[in-house]
Amino acid sequence: MKPLRFAVLGTGFWARFQIAAWFEVGGVELVALYNRTVAKAEALAQQYGVPRVYGDAEELFRNEQLDFVDIITEVPGHEPLTLLAAQYRVPVICQKPMAASYESACRMVRACQQADVPFMIHENFRWQTTLRALKGLLDEGVIGQPFRARLSFVFYNPKVFDNQPMLKQLPRLALTDVGSHLLDLARFYFGEPESLYCTVHRTRDDIAGEDVATVVLKIGPVTCTCEMSYSSRTESVHFPQTLVAIEGHNGSIEVAPDYRIRITTDAGTLIRRYPPPRYAWADPMYDIVHASIVPCNAHLLEALRTGRPAETSGEDNLKTMRLVYRAYESAERNVVIPIDEDDCP
Repeated sequence: MKPLRFAVLGTGFWARFQIAAWFEVGGVELVALYNRTVAKAEALAQQYGVPRVYGDAEELFRNEQLDFVDIITEVPGHEPLTLLAAQYRVPVICQKPMAASYESACRMVRACQQADVPFMIHENFRWQTTLRALKGLLDEGVIGQPFRARLSFVFYNPKVFDNQPMLKQLPRLALTDVGSHLLDLARFYFGEPESLYCTVHRTRDDIAGEDVATVVLKIGPVTCTCEMSYSSRTESVHFPQTLVAIEGHNGSIEVAPDYRIRITTDAGTLIRRYPPPRYAWADPMYDIVHASIVPCNAHLLEALRTGRPAETSGEDNLKTMRLVYRAYESAERNVVIPIDEDDCP
């Protein structure tokens, strides 16, 4: 097939891994980069052989013939760049979290709907080897009807803030950066929540937002707790990983360290490893996270080529954003928040 031409908007820490994953998938041609600091874009363009660099996003849209853009800027840049892409009728892939507020996310989805262009969110946690395998096992019914679940993304490594210093400045941190992943996984596994309750905590003096958050979701018969922390000094949490424990009527299933899934039923316990592929361009500290970018990109590319909706379309991910920002409301008011199906302003 003819390669799809695309541009990357934003050339910070994650961009080089995203670009490497696109080249791993193939079927695309990276024709331009945009970044406010042009020198950063020029360095990345030289590394990957990208022909053109822009310091003005609208100039890029005027000059380039694009099949899609991949927005990898800091979160405040997501909305203006998405609206600009919609104006030029260019399909959008946007990094998570979609937007800095729920109202902003609503505007982004609405703009792409009105322009009739695809809008997709790069929600790669669904594509981690263990987490994807877990979905298949749940769908097979290996533990029967789930009734309780715990999703945990907890670790401690200051390198995270060295790699992405802007995280220190965010007034909202754990729930937007990590909660967008875990709350999306809760929806992926169990469906749409009816209500939530949230608490947040800040353990460091050198950051603006919360670095610890806990959200309890009521999803039909399932009570699902989502735990996120950058400050958990416990064994085996020195690199980012998501651990899961789910109880069902017929047994339990766990995603454990070292890419293991453990299933326990009356028949006994079965353990199997689901290690991710290894890529030379991936940071070993983010191994399973970076490996998941490849199948995520492949899925989004297929959606662009076929016209079929992506799993994490803008419309779908808006439901995750609703949970993120309702969680902040719950923490501020110390109340259980009911989740409305569609409450975009």
